[in-house]
Amino acid sequence: MTAPKVLISDAMSSKAADIFRARGIDVDVTPKLTPEELKGVIGQYDGLCIRSSTKATAEILDAATNLKVIGRAGIGVDNVDVPKATQKGIIVMNTPFGNAITTAEHAIAMMFAVARQIPLANASTHAGKWEKSRFMGTEITGKTLGIIGVGNIGTIVVWRALGLKMRVVAFDPFLSEERAERMGITKVTLDELLAQADFMTIHVPKTKDTAGLIDATAINKMKKGMFLINCARGGIVDEGALRAALDSGHVAGAAFDVFADEPAKENPLFGHPNVVVTPHLGAATTEAQEKVALQVAEQMADYLLDGAVTNALNAPSLTASEASTLEPYLGLVRKLASFAGQVTEDAITAIRITFEGEAAALPHPPLVQTAVQAVLGTKLDSINMVNALEVAKEREITVASTKAETRSDYQTLISIEVVTGSQTRSAKGTLVGGKLARMVEVKGIAVETDLKGDMIYVTNQDQPGLIGSVGSLFAKEGINIATFHLGRADAGADAVAIVGLDAPVPESVIAELKGLQYIERAIPLKFD
Repeated sequence: MTAPKVLISDAMSSKAADIFRARGIDVDVTPKLTPEELKGVIGQYDGLCIRSSTKATAEILDAATNLKVIGRAGIGVDNVDVPKATQKGIIVMNTPFGNAITTAEHAIAMMFAVARQIPLANASTHAGKWEKSRFMGTEITGKTLGIIGVGNIGTIVVWRALGLKMRVVAFDPFLSEERAERMGITKVTLDELLAQADFMTIHVPKTKDTAGLIDATAINKMKKGMFLINCARGGIVDEGALRAALDSGHVAGAAFDVFADEPAKENPLFGHPNVVVTPHLGAATTEAQEKVALQVAEQMADYLLDGAVTNALNAPSLTASEASTLEPYLGLVRKLASFAGQVTEDAITAIRITFEGEAAALPHPPLVQTAVQAVLGTKLDSINMVNALEVAKEREITVASTKAETRSDYQTLISIEVVTGSQTRSAKGTLVGGKLARMVEVKGIAVETDLKGDMIYVTNQDQPGLIGSVGSLFAKEGINIATFHLGRADAGADAVAIVGLDAPVPESVIAELKGLQYIERAIPLKFD
């Protein structure tokens, strides 16, 4: 049998190549390939091992005729077209926890650096100026630190900050009041955090919900004289608006390791005396880089040689024999759970999965992992099938699965329930013809639809003329309706509509839709 072949296209610890060779895998180490060069050679390889420089775009993946796995030595996969990889059957793996401590430590270091003006003072002292009176810093002890995102990295920052005797307030839709209390921090809204924080640090992925989260409006709500630290992802903060706030003195200082456009050769923040910047060094320690390089090489080798799937973002941990049987059920669970996650805005306390009919006889752990990953994956990008249950446990989200004692009206039926402090949201689905995933019930209301592409979920009171109003609004905005599925509890009672669209709905149209009479909620949805 021909040995698998792997390309390492980014600079990383040489021990990664050593692991591949020791496992009998051919490996080429060719960093700094241009996109055209990568496109020209990628067809030779079974595996692509990368960090953040290589861009695995759709064009590159189309040329990857033999590629079976992409391994990212690190957490974020912004540089990988995961949907395209999934479409082509390419496993995308990451190393979700290898960089956590290093990135958290960098955020703390950046906070100290900007608070005490260390880079500027260092340059001045090297120049022989001895400007002692020029650099008046800000003490951290006793100050309020606002944390956006209390996941794995954010939690480490919390412990460090509490050790520095800071008061910590946090904004995180998945953080429960009970967990916050046990951690010794206070859960707040975003507006409350902006008003209270002397220092603010960001630890969330860049998603459709977090892109531009800290815009001019948010910055204007910040406490005057605060400091902003971002070691998460570029594009979460409006850099131009922040520069204006720095120039006016509303924001006292900022420390950024990430930027909207990278590599950042120019940026609105560059050159400002109260800004500390580093070139995306959050994960750049010897320990972290060696750890993730070793981990990703072992994972890729296991998959290429034995078919074992570990830390995959687009596939569950499965043996080869299980994969074929479970594939359609995994797709059904993923769609139902994604729906439930997208329509849930409050902190989640529990996720429950119920299997009925033929689904009750299946191996459930991969399906449960898929459900949890899909629910939480609507807000987090560092979660995968392997760490989904660990992340849920870390966030004190109870996960339970059951087999129904009585057989349903369907040959197979799977139910997903997402529980918050105030309500339970449920979605049920089945397989048509054993393959086609369809949702058949939402919050106890029968409504049958497939879940794909751009959609919008509407809850309303059943009243005459509502369908026409919704249709007229979309027609006015030039948005074509592909499908329109309705259900109601009873005449004049609670009703739901799930509308398939040919394009995403602008926020302005969502706002207008919510303003229509009898409509209670309108939530845009996106499915692969």
